[in-house]
Amino acid sequence: MANENVVFVGKKGTMAYVLAVVTQINQGVKTVQIKARGRAISRAVDVAEIVKNKFVMDSKIDKVDISTEEIKTEEGNTLKVSAIEITLTK
Repeated sequence: MANENVVFVGKKGTMAYVLAVVTQINQGVKTVQIKARGRAISRAVDVAEIVKNKFVMDSKIDKVDISTEEIKTEEGNTLKVSAIEITLTK
């Protein structure tokens, strides 16, 4: 799967990510991955549900993967952060 089919969810408003996903689907992409870590996980779920229920009704959530990623802080400590990867298919 190519990297351009991935939308990384962060601190922007939910609709910015919805627009990014819908734009990719309108360009003919069949599968889009929505990825997020930490506090952005709930926003990623919102994005997937809004796209599925309001914009691209014939899409479906194909797969949801959850994991824990280790991130090094500036002080050198290791943090464990939850991550989610939602695969949306048209």
